[in-house]
Amino acid sequence: MAPKDYSAEKEKCKKFLQEFYSEDDNGKKVFKYGAQLVALAHREQVALHVDLDDVAVEDPELVESICENAKRYMGLFADSIHELLPEYRERDIVARDSLDVYIEHRLMMEQRGRDPADTRDARNQYPAELMRRFEVYFKTPGTSKPKVVRDVRADSIGHLVSVRGIVTRATEVKPMMAVATYTCDQCGAETYQPIQSPTFMPLIMCPGQECVTNKSGGRLYLQTRGSKFVKFQELRIQEHSDQVPVGNIPRSMAVYARGENTRVTQPGDHVAVTGVFLPLLRTGFKQAVQGLLSETYLEAHGITLMNKTEDDELGTGDLSEEEMREITADGFYEKLSGSIAPEIYGHEDVKKALLLLLVGGVQQAPKGMKIRGTINICLMGDPGVAKSQLLCYIDRLAPRSKLVFIDKWRV
Repeated sequence: MAPKDYSAEKEKCKKFLQEFYSEDDNGKKVFKYGAQLVALAHREQVALHVDLDDVAVEDPELVESICENAKRYMGLFADSIHELLPEYRERDIVARDSLDVYIEHRLMMEQRGRDPADTRDARNQYPAELMRRFEVYFKTPGTSKPKVVRDVRADSIGHLVSVRGIVTRATEVKPMMAVATYTCDQCGAETYQPIQSPTFMPLIMCPGQECVTNKSGGRLYLQTRGSKFVKFQELRIQEHSDQVPVGNIPRSMAVYARGENTRVTQPGDHVAVTGVFLPLLRTGFKQAVQGLLSETYLEAHGITLMNKTEDDELGTGDLSEEEMREITADGFYEKLSGSIAPEIYGHEDVKKALLLLLVGGVQQAPKGMKIRGTINICLMGDPGVAKSQLLCYIDRLAPRSKLVFIDKWRV
């Protein structure tokens, strides 16, 4: 296979963002990504989602390349957007946070001390990761089917994949350093270190020209105000019970969510996650202990909740009095209990207890909040009386239930 010309691929990305359009009902051209570039240039939008179905209309080969090497093409799209934003900026942007003020002050000081004949842009001396205030994400094509967690293997490394599962753990949202800014105690020069992994080794010695020439041995000190941080949250998703083969235990996968993908879900939610499957590189002593093995994670590009909302489950309108009388007619309790695991005959009392398990609970109100109390039920009986099947039905019905089997045999 011939190596790709990524300069040409970058021009394809830039051309797509500029020229892609769709026609409305009146036949007028609507530049979908051009409008988003205007919003990004004016800081009215943070994330730009590139729909691969739109890319497939212009260049199907580009879609295949993106799906196979998503991390590299995400950087190409980010570089293209960074170069296009000055063309779409129609007015000056007001500084909104401390990093904006920091960069604006540095640019002003650079403008005062530079040669008037120098026409280079002062922003070019800063790393692109520090100047970008936007995020780029991909949406998988509609023809691609979500995978099971256990089917995402080593051949998917670097690919854009989509998996479904249930969220079992979600950490707090914390700031993650994207660019570290250092200041030298001898020459006062600033050094920038882009960070691409969850761990990094801080710089110690100043690489500035003055310190290197004079051999003064200037030491670097981290400047938190000039560094760039992004929101970070770690999720843990587990495959659904119907996806687990008989006799196996459910498998899980780590998901790293950044920026606008944080605070989207919580434990117990059924989600479809689209992202890039990547290895987690260890450093230092952990790398020596780990050997040839490597942990993996999914860098999230999109998280979609699969849960039904209350409006979808209950309907948009209220029930009339006649409908309420029909529902609460004679045998209402028996009808509801009989609808639980209808394929299992009998066990009316057990099904009624399971129904009360679903809708009951001791109400708690700590600090003014209403929380449903924890409910537990234990079924005991001889083997082959459908205890496991009844509990498995309740586990599938309740989105946040947890099922534990304990087998105790005595001779």
